[in-house]
Amino acid sequence: MKYVDLFEKVREAKERISPYIHETPVEYSTTFSRRSGSDVFLKLENFQKTGSFKVRGAFNKLLSMMPKDRSKGVIAVSAGNHAQGVAYASSTLGIKSTIIMPETAPISKYLATRSYGANVILYGRFLHEGIEKANEIMRNTGSIFIHPYDDINVILGQATLGLELLSLSPDVVVVPIGGGGLISGISIALKAKLPNVKIIGVQTTASPSMKISKESGKLISVEPSFSVADGILVKNPSSLTFDIINELVDDIVLVNDEEISETIFLLAERSKVLVEGAGAASLAAIINNKISLPLNKSKVVSIISGGNIDMSLFTNIIGKMLYISKRVVKIKVIVPDKPGYLNRILSNVVKVRGNIIDIVHDRVSSDVPPGFTKIYVTFEVPSKENLNSFINDMNNEGIETKFVE
Repeated sequence: MKYVDLFEKVREAKERISPYIHETPVEYSTTFSRRSGSDVFLKLENFQKTGSFKVRGAFNKLLSMMPKDRSKGVIAVSAGNHAQGVAYASSTLGIKSTIIMPETAPISKYLATRSYGANVILYGRFLHEGIEKANEIMRNTGSIFIHPYDDINVILGQATLGLELLSLSPDVVVVPIGGGGLISGISIALKAKLPNVKIIGVQTTASPSMKISKESGKLISVEPSFSVADGILVKNPSSLTFDIINELVDDIVLVNDEEISETIFLLAERSKVLVEGAGAASLAAIINNKISLPLNKSKVVSIISGGNIDMSLFTNIIGKMLYISKRVVKIKVIVPDKPGYLNRILSNVVKVRGNIIDIVHDRVSSDVPPGFTKIYVTFEVPSKENLNSFINDMNNEGIETKFVE
């Protein structure tokens, strides 16, 4: 196992970057432990500087460069977290940085990257397009490229996260995969000292390039589609991370956007933790039984890799999950267009302690008979029991009620 021999290099990276980063907390989750049947711990890298693990690799790479190379400035390509990590590390160390981000990058990540002093260029839709643009700029400027994952010094920086898990002696560590730099580093750090630990990677169904490559035994490019986990949409895995993952990673599983969105919601509500899609992917795999956990109660670590979620997306996810869980409902009734009917409906909402959000009258649609009105009522309801009571009360009054999905 050639890559575990890099363990001492990981220790050196830890010493190098420690003055610039946080050692993030590892917290036990009663909620997710009960749901999975194992002892689940959350490694909260969303509390890292710039909101993700990427700053570890950025600092280690920049601090490993010769002064003459730093003076040329650096350039990076990223959907957001690597961008922020390189921009922040460069600013801290007094290095000029240019960051190329996809045109689809969340506005929060774009603004954060600019705030760290980087020259930000929006170009293309995916990382591979941005890399082509970066090559063009480097030919003209001589800037040094900081790859998000295909660089051993970046990987060794990410590996320092694994060192922070050694004292816990986990049985299983679950890690999101985009290009594979994080899981490669964690695997090097952990497998060197805990050879029996299981390392499980998680990708989104929208971008399964590393899983397909591992199963095929060769690098395969897969064009990503849209996902709420924008931070792990990678078309082309690198040969470096592919080799490390083949050697050290036990399995790679997939989760979809519905599972990721539910996990974002649960982490916010139950753990009071704000995460982005990529950061929620590992826990999504655990609570949706995508991983074969040991029969005995085991220590399972979910790497919460980042918290830089776009607030508009977060709001949409919360709203959708409230609808799915029937804590916010939208009902449709067709009743005579006469005084008193709306009051009867709203009285039943109040009776079950519902909170009205919106009311809409529709008297002109083709399915509304003359002299009737269609009423949509959106309201919050405390529980399913309260909702069932509401439906029973409406039925007892002879008002047929339908849910609008």
